[in-house]
Amino acid sequence: MNRTLKKITKVLVGLRTRHFLMIDGICFTIAPLLALQIRLDGVLNLAPYLEGLAVITVLFLAVKLTVLYCGGFYKRYWQYAGLEEMAQIGMLIGVSLTVEIILFQQLYHLDNSPIANLPRSLPLLDAMISFMLVAATRFSIPALTRWNQKPRKVQKRVRVLIVGAGNAGTSLAQTMQRSPEVGLDPIAFIDDDPQKITKRIRRLNVLGSRNRIPELVRSLNIGKVMIAIPSAAGKEIREIVEICQSIGVPTSTLPGLNEIINGRVSLGCLREVQIEDLLRRAPIQTDIEKVLVLIGGKKVLISGAGGSIGSELCRQILKCDPAEIIIVGHGENSVFNIQQELTKVLSELEKTRKTRTDTTRITACIADIRLLDRLEYVFETVRPDMIFHAAAHKHVPMMELNPPEAITNNVRGTKNLLDMALKYNVKNFVMISTDKAVNPTSIMGASKRVAEMLVLQAAKKSKNPFVVVRFGNVLGSRGSVVPTFKRQIAEGGPITITHPDICRYFMTIPEAVQLVLQAAVIGGGGEVFMLEMGEPVRIFELANDLIRLSGYEVGKDIEIAFTGLRPGEKLFEELFIPGEKYNKTKHEKILSLGNASHIIKENIDLEVEALCQAGDRNDTKVIVSMLQQLVPGTGLFNSLFARQYSRRSHRSGKD
Repeated sequence: MNRTLKKITKVLVGLRTRHFLMIDGICFTIAPLLALQIRLDGVLNLAPYLEGLAVITVLFLAVKLTVLYCGGFYKRYWQYAGLEEMAQIGMLIGVSLTVEIILFQQLYHLDNSPIANLPRSLPLLDAMISFMLVAATRFSIPALTRWNQKPRKVQKRVRVLIVGAGNAGTSLAQTMQRSPEVGLDPIAFIDDDPQKITKRIRRLNVLGSRNRIPELVRSLNIGKVMIAIPSAAGKEIREIVEICQSIGVPTSTLPGLNEIINGRVSLGCLREVQIEDLLRRAPIQTDIEKVLVLIGGKKVLISGAGGSIGSELCRQILKCDPAEIIIVGHGENSVFNIQQELTKVLSELEKTRKTRTDTTRITACIADIRLLDRLEYVFETVRPDMIFHAAAHKHVPMMELNPPEAITNNVRGTKNLLDMALKYNVKNFVMISTDKAVNPTSIMGASKRVAEMLVLQAAKKSKNPFVVVRFGNVLGSRGSVVPTFKRQIAEGGPITITHPDICRYFMTIPEAVQLVLQAAVIGGGGEVFMLEMGEPVRIFELANDLIRLSGYEVGKDIEIAFTGLRPGEKLFEELFIPGEKYNKTKHEKILSLGNASHIIKENIDLEVEALCQAGDRNDTKVIVSMLQQLVPGTGLFNSLFARQYSRRSHRSGKD
């Protein structure tokens, strides 16, 4: 019996399009006869109906085969047929039925019609029988395939409790049920939706809300909890993870919607819970059509393109069909890496765009934005339409130790780019700024605030959409706190934190870049946009979460050490400058500083030039003094060099 079934399965799996056409032809030929027999309650004398039946059989056969063929039905691979294929069968048979009813009615009312004695319900009965016959022939293939699969020898399967009984959780349960070789055995669902509790999905019961996890883990001998809620906020994920950690059960999760939407992972990508999951926020609603209109067909220059934000800008801008992406960066390795990545993505995209004759050009330029002559050559060569300025020194402690670098790169570099943008009539300029430019207490923050002023001044001159976008820390960027903590955990600790109460705002890199692109669409010129950063996160809690997610205990396996605030570092980041008026924009996640251009000091060119010359001379004392003049209310007297020069002056007075 088993051998016979295997042979039948092998034959069915090997069927080609022509074979299915023949099988369907046979099915559609006998369907009207069966329909008539059912309608006549099995009357044996069919002689009065034979002429009409022959006409209808030929007509219906032609209609159904034509509709199914034109509908792409014979391009399906039926070994993995599911609900989508079932829906297609129903839809195509429904279309066929509509055509058949129209033709049947036309023929029925003809004089001496050959089908005048046929029942009017015949088309409907024929469609129902045709649907059942076609579905039976198709779905017998996956059914027999699964029936004949040899049961693989599997080690003891881990009993899994799935949190989330929605589409993602159902799909996850189905995958585990169909693939026992992965060693996971779904036992039940957990869901906070009262309407789902006590229901049964994929033969699994929904046993209650997340509060029942500890009880169910013990009573059902659960070995792993899997979170299948891609739309869940970070707070919700954190609560579930804390419950699981309190009882010592391993936890995995599906990626968030932001990751799935951006194409970084697929819905079926199950992984261990990461710190990004605990800080996850609702997906951003981007007006992609307006972004496409803004960028499509344009030459887009991205400074700092090899960095965390710059490289993500390149990835997302590439999806908008620009005429050319000009990658500008000082580090040859990072520029090379992003150029290779974009070229690979572009070649894959071109394979799916057979009708396109044009393509996005990728141009890589190794250039230091501090060198005006080099920038002049780049602009003369490529003539960009838009600039996204992401090049900057961003590390507060390092810039406290190297103020001239902060000035020459963040201020002079920005000024050079703006001079070129004005000279070559660039239409859009977007500068990536930081929340550390708000009431700055560091050299880095003050330098970025001066750079903002230069952009706003250039917006006045050009009357073009030159804008600034501010946001806080981004998760996973080079040198940021999360990679640093992960490295310290890998080394066995301790994790070093400057202060137990220090807080920061966090955003993922793709999320930040999406909002930057949206701000570019909204900008009319001379605005500072502030991205909505959500709730601030205590760095101490972040460190605790990372230690636990790494499988260690705080204080037992990994210690946390406090080192004291570093020079120029704030305990709490500020998002707004006193006197600035922030307004809502068309996008709920973006605020606009409406009076930004009006609070910039007049004629700052001379002061900025003096500041840049001090940077060229490595004159840190003048740098600090000039920044204090340029940035009203700055707290630079608390910075490292302000204190150092204060001490030096005191010593020289004693001498």
